Amino acid sequence: MITIGQLARYAGVSIKTIRVYHDKGLLSEPGRDSSGYRRYTAQHAVDLIKIRTLAEAGAPLARIRELRAASDEDFQKALRHVDADLTARIRDLRETQRRLRRLAAGRLQMLLPEVGDHLDQLPELGFSPRWIALETDLWILIFATHPDTAVELFRDQAQALTDPALRQIYLDYDRAHDLDPHDPRVDDLAQRIVRATRERYGPGDLPGQNTGSEIPALIQGAVNASSPAWQRLDALIRDELLRT
Repeated sequence: MITIGQLARYAGVSIKTIRVYHDKGLLSEPGRDSSGYRRYTAQHAVDLIKIRTLAEAGAPLARIRELRAASDEDFQKALRHVDADLTARIRDLRETQRRLRRLAAGRLQMLLPEVGDHLDQLPELGFSPRWIALETDLWILIFATHPDTAVELFRDQAQALTDPALRQIYLDYDRAHDLDPHDPRVDDLAQRIVRATRERYGPGDLPGQNTGSEIPALIQGAVNASSPAWQRLDALIRDELLRT
């Protein structure tokens, strides 16, 4: 006969957990000895280890209680279901681990090589470290949430930067970060962006906007949050484009 503390150590759980299992009807409570202490048997230890194993595998306590009263056939069938669920969880966790390791090894490794090459060229084109860091994070978000359209969106922007006039607009957008929101240069830049957008895409939807997703708005919100000038620039552009 063993004490509750010894039982807890043998089974690798806390005394509090044993008491929870008692309260939930998972583990029977033994009687008390002449000193008023509960004394547990080897069978209690075996039962507790089974309960702990099922709980660690993800089986709800209510389901474990049902299994304790099930026939051997039903119990084995339920164990196979728990095993299958655990296998799926392990697979998902391993994929998460791979993503974390890629992130730890470098953010650019989460992107296609051509995206990494593009980002590496931005300093030579005159873009600020702030802009490059922002673009890196946003492309990671886009490729993670919209893999089917991310490549098209990326190549559209990369192609735009090969045009000197469009590249200058991007550079001016980058440099507008520190301007006063009501600086005339913000208004001028908004008009240039609107004209370039109409010339490049016409009156239809812009690339990536007609996805039924909140991600484009989330991305623009992240951009706007870092600069009052960028926030006003976005408002001016949207207001003008909505008039068409």
